[in-house]
Formats: sequence, C-alpha cells, structure tokens
Amino acid sequence: MSLSTALSIAQSALMNTARQTSVVSRNVADASNPDYSRRQAIVTSTAPGARSVDIQRVTNDLLFRQNLGALSAWSGQNALFSGMDQLGVAVNGVDNASSPSSVIANLQQALQLYATSPSNQNLGASVIDAAKQVVRSLNEGSKAVQDFRTQTDGQIATAVDDLNSLLSQFQDANTAVMTGTRSGNDVSDALDQRDALLKKISNYVPVSTFSRGDNDMVITTGDGTTLFETIPRTVSFAASAGYTAGAAGNAVYIDNVPISAGAGGNTSASGTLAGLLQLRDGVASTMQSQLDETARGLITAFAETAPSQPNKTGLFTWSGAPVVPAGGTLVNGLAASISVNAAMDPSSGGNPTRLRDGGANGAAYVANTGGASYSTLLIAYGDRLDQPMAFDPAAGVSATSSVSDYAANSIGWFEGVRQQASTASDAKEALASRSAEALSNATGVNVDQEMSLLLDLEHTYQASARMMKTVDDMMAALLNAVG
Repeated sequence: MSLSTALSIAQSALMNTARQTSVVSRNVADASNPDYSRRQAIVTSTAPGARSVDIQRVTNDLLFRQNLGALSAWSGQNALFSGMDQLGVAVNGVDNASSPSSVIANLQQALQLYATSPSNQNLGASVIDAAKQVVRSLNEGSKAVQDFRTQTDGQIATAVDDLNSLLSQFQDANTAVMTGTRSGNDVSDALDQRDALLKKISNYVPVSTFSRGDNDMVITTGDGTTLFETIPRTVSFAASAGYTAGAAGNAVYIDNVPISAGAGGNTSASGTLAGLLQLRDGVASTMQSQLDETARGLITAFAETAPSQPNKTGLFTWSGAPVVPAGGTLVNGLAASISVNAAMDPSSGGNPTRLRDGGANGAAYVANTGGASYSTLLIAYGDRLDQPMAFDPAAGVSATSSVSDYAANSIGWFEGVRQQASTASDAKEALASRSAEALSNATGVNVDQEMSLLLDLEHTYQASARMMKTVDDMMAALLNAVG
C-alpha cells in the first residue's frame, strides 16, 4: 500500500467518524423529543478500501400504527368521560344534591307532613316551596343540558378547525418528504415532522395510512374515508348558536361523508370528534329526555281528577295546560316549561289549601267542601308518586316505574355509563401509554447506548489519528533520506 493511499484511507476514516459522531450527538440532543426517531450512521463500502456513511432513520411501522390506534381510542374515551363529569355536576350538582331525585324525595316528605296535619297552613306552604324546588331543579337541569350541548357544539367546531389546520401542515411536510426523496437528500427530519402530525391528527379521527412512490403518503379514516391524498380533504361542520330539547345537532363531514358518533360507556368512539358527537347527541340528549319524562310523571301524578271530567293539571302545570300530557309519550322540553300552578302558589295569589281540597280547575274538581282535617287527596298524591306509570322507553330508563323511582333510576343510568367511561378511559390511557413506550423503545434514543457508541467512535478516531501520524512520520523520514 502506498503512503498516499494510506493517508487517503485515514482521512476518509476521520471524516466518517466525524459524521457518525455528529449523528450520535444529534440523537443525544433529541433524546427527550417524543417525536424524534433515532438515526443510525451505517458505514458502507463504495470501492476497494473506501468507506462512506449512510444515515438511516429507525422505524417500526407496526408499533407506530398501533400507537395511532391507541391514541384515537383514548382521545374518544377521554372526551366522553370528561364531558360526563362536567354534565353530571351541571345537572345534578355535587353528590347529586340538587338532582330531581333528591328534591322529589323532599317533596314527598313535605307532603306526608301536611297529610298528618291538613289544617296547618304552614305545612301546606312548605309543600308548595318543595314543589318549587322540584320545578327549579328540572328547569335549571334542562337549561344546563342544552347549554352543555351548545358548549360541546363549540368544541366540535374548534376541533374541526384544528384538524383542517393539521391536514394543511401535513401537506407541507409530505411535500418536503417527496421533494427530498426525489433529490436523494436526507428526509429524516421531514419524516419526523410528518409522523408527529399523524399522531396529532389521530387524536381527532382514527387514521390509516399507506405510502406510494417518492414516500408520498395517503391518509384514510377508520371507515375508509379519504382524509388526505395529494391535498387535504375538507372537514366541514356548521356550528349551532344554541340548542333546545329535541333539536338535532349538525353532523361533521369528511369529504362529504359524515362521522359516526360513538356509543356506550366503553365507547366505540375513536377520536375526539366522535366522542364529542356522542356527548352532544347521545348522552346529553338522553339525559334531557329523562328530565322531560320526570316532569311529565310529576304533572300526571298531581293531576286533578273528577267524576265525568277529564284530568287536568294540578300542583304542577306546563305550557300545554290544563291538558295533562299523554301517558308514556315523551314531550320534548317539558322539563323546561314545568311550573307550580299559580292557583296553589301564595306568591302568585293562590291558595295552598287547593292541594288539600282540590278545585284548582273549578268547582267540579273540589273534593273537600270544608273539612280542615281532610287528608284523602294529600295521601293519594303521595301514593301516586310511588305507583307505577308508563314512561317512554326511548329515554333509556325502564318503561314502567314510579316517578320517584324513575328519577332515581335516571341518576343510576348516568352514573353507570359514567363509571364505564371512567374504567375504559383508564384502560385506554394505559394502552396508549404502553404503545408509546414500546414505540419509543424501538425507535427512540437510549442515551446510555449512544454514549457507549460515542466512546467507540472516540477510539476509532484515535486509531485513524495514529495512522495519519504514522504516515506523516514515514513521509518525513523519506524526505529526510532524499535530502
């Protein structure tokens, strides 16, 4: 081997070592970046005695796809669970203290006390006050549900805007990958950026990807709807200014295909958007229906009856008074319109004794003509609260139940779904965390390994430097001998 060849090999080795050291240093610097994939500097032979360094980005497509799926599942579940926590407090209060079930129980107690002493007008007024608390609970609960739906609608609009922005950013990153691939440049950073955007996109909708020539990537949703192909597909949504009971929410469209809402406590929702749609159109709407059915049950239980006369609203009335709502049929918005009958409300000029005696709808409905100790109607009203009646099964609770049990079962339904959502949220969060950890172990940076590799490179550098020193000494000796 000539001295010039030996010198060339030593110089090449130094340059390759320097490039390898640069790659290792970059790995260490980005070790804490969850979106960074480890680089490997692979030394390859290009000609006899010649070496070059090829930089490769470490990937694991299977683990990456699993991580994307886990992120989507947890995002949808977390959206449902977080929303239910907020909705439960807004409607029922902390520990269900202001729920319809609690205030109906208070009304029953006040009614029982009044029945034991029908001549005590103060006890009659207490029943009216308890009835007002029931009305307030239903009115405010209904408003809270619709306010929550409006708020969730706004969150959906924000999520759609964010998703469209991410898709636009993805287009820029994908273009950078394709351009770099065509020109033969290192596109590792652009690939990192593209993968990071995919993770963010998967938080909103489930994604599936495949690559074409020049590393061009196509994104579809879980049901096969195209989300990105060369250009982003439009994600559209028309937000609503406000909601009323029974009003349907607008759908979210991807390339004119609607996104399906999730279902169940362990929700089928994959991605935040499906979880929010389930909250707005599923959980909140069902809760509103249960409030409306509770209101209808109360109006029915306290309706005034008379021989040969149609039943008419008694203690509780509504916008369709004096007609009593049809049995077993949901009336949207009834919880928002229920009120205490002015004929029995002292603050409106009414008389609480009409609850004891009847007659809020005229003389034909008077049951007691003057007995101060008359308690038959009061006892009957109390019994009706515990007697089974028909409820609309579309509200999600048992179709046959007493009013008091129905209100309690409504809380049971909500808490049951919320508990399922909580358990599933913990499980899916753990899965997302484990999949991210597995991906990091496979493609991320282990600082200890990189530092060990750096020591090996230092030894390689020292060997190359000694070789150059030896060649330099030999050339100096040769020159001295010639001279």
